[in-house]
Amino acid sequence: MGRIQETFLHLEKLKKKALVGYIVSGDPDVPSTFNAMQLMVKGGVHIIELGIAFSDPMAEGPSIQQGHERALKNKISLQDTLSLVKSFREEDDKTPIVLMGYMNTFEALGSKVFSSTAKENGVDGILIVDMPIEESAEFTEQTKKHDIDVIRLVAPTTSESRIKKICNQASGYVYYISLKGITGANSINADEVESKVLKLKELTELPVVIGFGIKDGSTASSVKDLADGIVVGSALVDIMGGNKEEIERHLSIKIDDLSQALN
Repeated sequence: MGRIQETFLHLEKLKKKALVGYIVSGDPDVPSTFNAMQLMVKGGVHIIELGIAFSDPMAEGPSIQQGHERALKNKISLQDTLSLVKSFREEDDKTPIVLMGYMNTFEALGSKVFSSTAKENGVDGILIVDMPIEESAEFTEQTKKHDIDVIRLVAPTTSESRIKKICNQASGYVYYISLKGITGANSINADEVESKVLKLKELTELPVVIGFGIKDGSTASSVKDLADGIVVGSALVDIMGGNKEEIERHLSIKIDDLSQALN
């Protein structure tokens, strides 16, 4: 059993929701990312999503785009991120780590090399934003060989027939996009999210997490009972882009607010 499945089973026994935290690898630099990962876990984050910097992150809003830009200024690479995960694993062998990015970055290494190297360094899952199921057979095959979960996205506009296909190809958890548009958008409609997530949970036994638009304890509270967890990204990336001397304090305050709202 992988770390992701173990985490959700453990939280289910405790009747708790998963807090998934997203930051960009190498933003504003690798040591800051490493410190933030440790701080996130200490504060109550259950799963870490590490964004892989890309020159054209089309699904991202301004906050995360800027995070990608800051990381790219340091010439951060996918291999650098794998090394970062390896270093993190020397101190934490329990917290699941998911790499989230765009297809070109992962294809540059090739599915076989990436999957084996990712496994060796302690990666638990991947979420490739622009990888449709029709073009993911090879990647899915290779990641499964190495027990790496392929997290899939479901949008509010995704048809039921399409959701079934997506869920059949997913593992680990399903990421429900609570809003139409880009990351960091506003105004979650809890009633609309509830109806969509209920339908989604009829179609899969995998845990479902809700992302996009969750920025603080208040927005977390509005959707926490609708799924198995929430994802917070833009709010954390904004902190990583602030005064480096204040990152630790602001990150601790934000995660504490979110953790308390969930539990």
